[in-house]
Amino acid sequence: MSLYLKQLEQLVALQRVDHEIFAIHQELKEAPQEVEALEKRFNDLEAQRLRLLDKITHIKEQEKRLNFEIEEDAQRIKKRKSQMMTLENGRDYHAMAREMDNMEKVNRSREEEKVLLMEELTRQDTAFKELDETYQAVKADLEEKKNNLQARIDTANAALEDLNQRRLIASRDVPAPVFARYEFIRQRLDHPVIVAVKDGICSGCHIAIPPQAFIELQKGQQILSCPNCQRLIFWCEHFLNEAE
Repeated sequence: MSLYLKQLEQLVALQRVDHEIFAIHQELKEAPQEVEALEKRFNDLEAQRLRLLDKITHIKEQEKRLNFEIEEDAQRIKKRKSQMMTLENGRDYHAMAREMDNMEKVNRSREEEKVLLMEELTRQDTAFKELDETYQAVKADLEEKKNNLQARIDTANAALEDLNQRRLIASRDVPAPVFARYEFIRQRLDHPVIVAVKDGICSGCHIAIPPQAFIELQKGQQILSCPNCQRLIFWCEHFLNEAE
């Protein structure tokens, strides 16, 4: 195996470890974000739920007020009817009759309002039940994810500790100048650092490399960088398995 291929193999082995480390860091980043996103959804649902409960409470209070007013006027009408039996003055009789008629009209209007309120209450109750099912499901999911979050973080940190040790060992196999170049790029670019070139296209940035650079790459004499994204590149035919 040539020096070029040996160094390439060492870099790929190092990057394989770095890829696992990258995945662990993503896990550590995304796990709390998942909980935060679910927590936001839960809070939104809870706010909707409270608004519906307020509406339902308000409707029931209106119903209670209407029932009280209907009953109160019904008693007044009953009382007026008893009083009318004792009236001898026609003017007083008619005045009381008009008063009773007005109270009955008001009560009929209240009964109609009550029917509309009950229809609205049914709609709001149905909406609340549907929302509450989602709310309870999200609440249970949130509690489970919160309980599992620390376990996920602990597992990820333990794996990271092991991977860092493996990285230290892998980096020792890479010549210092090559490793320094690899690290320089890794700290400045998104993962990955070393990528294959296939059909003249860099698989890191998906842009064609210049023909002369591609010719030099095919010679396999030194590790080159993509002129566009600056990642380390290798010709897939030199290291087919890793390119795949």
